[in-house]
Amino acid sequence: MSDKKIVLVTGAAGGIGTEVCRLFLNNGYKVVATHRPGKEEQAKQWLQEEKLNGNDIQLLALDVSDHKAVSEVLSETLRDLGRLDVLVNNAGITRDSTFKKMSWDQWQQVMDTNLNSLFSVTQPIFNLMCEQGSGRIINISSVNGLKGQYGQVNYSAAKAGMIGFTKALAAEGARFGVCVNAVAPGYTATPMVTAIREDVLDSIKATIPMKRLATTEEVAGAVLYLAGEHGGYVTGETLSVNGGLYMQ
Repeated sequence: MSDKKIVLVTGAAGGIGTEVCRLFLNNGYKVVATHRPGKEEQAKQWLQEEKLNGNDIQLLALDVSDHKAVSEVLSETLRDLGRLDVLVNNAGITRDSTFKKMSWDQWQQVMDTNLNSLFSVTQPIFNLMCEQGSGRIINISSVNGLKGQYGQVNYSAAKAGMIGFTKALAAEGARFGVCVNAVAPGYTATPMVTAIREDVLDSIKATIPMKRLATTEEVAGAVLYLAGEHGGYVTGETLSVNGGLYMQ
């Protein structure tokens, strides 16, 4: 296992996170998959239900919104691993509301999980990657971070901030052999999205030029490309996977 590349995926059990883990496992990586503390049994059940190879996947309890806890857990984890080749910042939540009615808690929870977590999780890993002279960091943003979305001021702001974070960190990491990029999915066929009422889902698809949702495999494939050998000259970019919903 020492010759296997290692990827750490936050928010691993989500629709996109699951497929990212699966694809990296299928391509010979060792995967460190994070889950919320206190959810160990659910995480183990997720492994079983998704039929993920337990020999090459390690579960890690990590509250990405808790800076102190992240620092402590990652310090020990990185020491044990010795190296880390890829980080996928995928953890994210929504707390939707029009801005007029949005509470401070709704704003803060989304910022802590979707944006502030980038500092806590990425800094120790970025420092390690710079020391080892190589690494890939892929941040999962959103089409709504590019175009905005009604009722998602908090989410759109956090996902847009992620893109700025990506560009600035890419400039710092380039001379150390560390590539930093973002993937911005559009509407994706995750369990959460496909559970939407059929008529509402049809109206969403009607706004997309390709008239369908992205598959989780398509989004995960974009992540794998940026992590792989053919993505080695790409940094500071945002790869949109949105079926033409928003074209920059």
